[in-house]
Amino acid sequence: MSSLSLAAVQAPPRLIGEPFSAFADEARRVLAENPGTELMVFPELHLFGDGNPDRQRPEALREAAQPLDGPLVGELKQLAGDLGLWLVPGSICERGPQGQLFNTSLVLSPEGALAASYRKIFPWRPFEPYDPGDTFVTVDLPGFGRAGLSICYDAWFPEVTRQLAWMGADMIINVVKTTTPDRAQELVLARANAIFNQVFMISVNCAGPTGRGRSIIVDPEGTVLAEAPDEAPCVLTARLDMGHPGRVRSGGTAGLNRMWSQFRADEPAVELPIYGGRINPAVWTPEAHAESKP
Repeated sequence: MSSLSLAAVQAPPRLIGEPFSAFADEARRVLAENPGTELMVFPELHLFGDGNPDRQRPEALREAAQPLDGPLVGELKQLAGDLGLWLVPGSICERGPQGQLFNTSLVLSPEGALAASYRKIFPWRPFEPYDPGDTFVTVDLPGFGRAGLSICYDAWFPEVTRQLAWMGADMIINVVKTTTPDRAQELVLARANAIFNQVFMISVNCAGPTGRGRSIIVDPEGTVLAEAPDEAPCVLTARLDMGHPGRVRSGGTAGLNRMWSQFRADEPAVELPIYGGRINPAVWTPEAHAESKP
């Protein structure tokens, strides 16, 4: 696999009702300042700021929500195609088919298609008004690898990143809108999730005055490739060696630990009563589950 040029945009959210052209100009400016970008990622709910730095008003979010076949996604598809890159515009407020309110991360392709959408499984209770999603999502980026999608508080549940890694993800794109002091703990979680799943972690938080910033990009062995020092707006860039996850899984973290090769196929299953399930050694590795990668 080749390397992937990433631009992670730590920026304050745009207010609901702003013309889409303002965001399009923002994305074009980032690309002009970082030519060669192949994947551009914005924070959680970047297009759905309502001016409240602590929590968002449910009524404003419900009024602004759109279905995936609505005009906003149409404009995002057009923008990604015009820029010729993979675009993660943060997440959007999605109006579900039965009127649900989902916090949904999107991935738009360089061809201008909606490549993937993921509904946040773990809304931050009791503060967020969203209905929870029920499906883990990965998306293939042909020529680069496979990305898993998560949103903010999802990173506090190790099951999410582990499931995405088991589905063959090489990197996890975790879009974030953390306005609270626990961003310090999230930085630890980003490194821990990267280490025990042997994946890249891309955690992009919104900038001040709304968010706490401190966006971070971590490699599959926990090394910090780039980190914003504070909450100021900035763009983190990194060139991700997409062959790294495969090498560390075969050679071991620090040349030692091979968690995905822990079991022999004929060993007994490890029961997991908390989930009503088990680890089956015969299908433990991502390769046993995932289809061939691009």
